[in-house]
Amino acid sequence: MTELIPTINEIVKYGLQPNLTVTDKEKLLEKDLVKIYNLYFDIKYKFDETAFPDFDKTEYSDIRQNVTSHFKDFGFYKTILDINDIDNTKDSGIGDAIDDLTDIILDLLEIKWRIENNSLADGLWFFELTFYSHTQQHILDLLNFMKQKNG
Repeated sequence: MTELIPTINEIVKYGLQPNLTVTDKEKLLEKDLVKIYNLYFDIKYKFDETAFPDFDKTEYSDIRQNVTSHFKDFGFYKTILDINDIDNTKDSGIGDAIDDLTDIILDLLEIKWRIENNSLADGLWFFELTFYSHTQQHILDLLNFMKQKNG
């Protein structure tokens, strides 16, 4: 797990820093998203029973704006609501790549904050919980969007 915080830092910079100059942003982002996905499978912790304070997401109100400025060609995309319903060709939905990356960044910031302010176990517990229930789908959707967009 020594790669977790450095990988988080590589992804969250797109939401925290307004004027980044990065070559091959999308390729680097894709690589780091895959790395976070892979790190999920190595989570090991002993549950920490301590009652810790909650993460304050309100201080990160500019993340969406920063993501939008860094990835100008990210936008809406079509999704299938139930991929297993082969016979239903009419029900689709709309996804948003900017929202996907914004939510991923917020989840990763909370994981990092919990590790640095609460405990390693609390951060890894939250990583496991939020990844499976939220972050994983955003990563898959964003990677699929990027693949479809770039061919």
